[in-house]
Amino acid sequence: MKRNADELLTFILDSISKIASLHHQEKLLVALSEMSRDIVFADRCSIWILDKRKKKLWTRVSDGVKPIEMHEKTGIVGYAVTENRSLVINDVQHDERFNDAIDKKTGYKTKTMMVIPMVNNDNQVIGAIQVINKKENEIFDAQDLKYLTLVASYAAESVSTILMMEEINQTQKELIFRLGVTGENRSKETGFHVKRVAEYSWLLARLYGLSLRECDMLRDVSPMHDIGKIGIADAILHKPDRLTDEEMDVMKTHVQIGYDILESSELPLLQAAAIVAHEHHEKYDGTGYPRGLKGEEIHIYGRITALADVFDALGSKRVYKEAWDDAHILELFEAQKAKHFDPLLVDLFIENKEKFFAIRDEFVDV
Repeated sequence: MKRNADELLTFILDSISKIASLHHQEKLLVALSEMSRDIVFADRCSIWILDKRKKKLWTRVSDGVKPIEMHEKTGIVGYAVTENRSLVINDVQHDERFNDAIDKKTGYKTKTMMVIPMVNNDNQVIGAIQVINKKENEIFDAQDLKYLTLVASYAAESVSTILMMEEINQTQKELIFRLGVTGENRSKETGFHVKRVAEYSWLLARLYGLSLRECDMLRDVSPMHDIGKIGIADAILHKPDRLTDEEMDVMKTHVQIGYDILESSELPLLQAAAIVAHEHHEKYDGTGYPRGLKGEEIHIYGRITALADVFDALGSKRVYKEAWDDAHILELFEAQKAKHFDPLLVDLFIENKEKFFAIRDEFVDV
């Protein structure tokens, strides 16, 4: 199978333009995989990424095969990456570097293979493109090597940029979670409380119909709902008895403290966290605080986090109370529909209560 020069140039330029416009890791790797496979008429393609800290190679894109992770020196791909060497192998089964574990697991037979390392602008190998089995029982040749090397050279920097952005994003998420845990630790709660609230919030957001991006956003920021508690005195925060009206007024300031900490950030994650911190004690009927917002005046992030936080708080033992049983909690939710809570969220929770109970059981306090 061959393309003439004009067809090839058009295909490469169109594909590279598409890849350069993608800013989501999985979408980028899928597009790169499809492009690499089609440009050399291969049957399959995997994009391997090198994780230097873990000394692992991993792929999320492997046609017909689930995601795979392996040691950085394993097999033909590991050799190509370790040695920064392009390989064209047209008798894979007799190559001593070939790891046939995947073939044995899937029943697929690898006959021919080409592996091209991806090298970024700092001359660092960040992964490799692996194509398998030239179609129509042909073999990979010097022209295929030239084409795929061209693809790898264009793709390496896009992949490198996406990976760097992903690492920064993951760092932001971890810092937010750790700060959330810090706020809860001040009130003697466990990290599992913020983890449970995060997972409840994701599930409730998904049931409500929010996009996956928004669901993920809410899960990432909901641990910050009580970050403002770092500004509340221990005598109030740890008081084992019911708070006086004056002490309750002080306690309520934690929502404004949290908002003030977060609202000036330009990061979308922290902007969302500011909303959650500020609005998770608002009530659907307008009797909440700090602003007495009512109904859909309360951001959906605030309405969801409010229900998730109360569910976990009621079902957990605190310094001032014992844990409630499930029947009691569900009874309260029904009674508080359109009062404390968004009625639709209450209905969704009750209809799917077993899913929420499963999350609670998965992240049990030790």
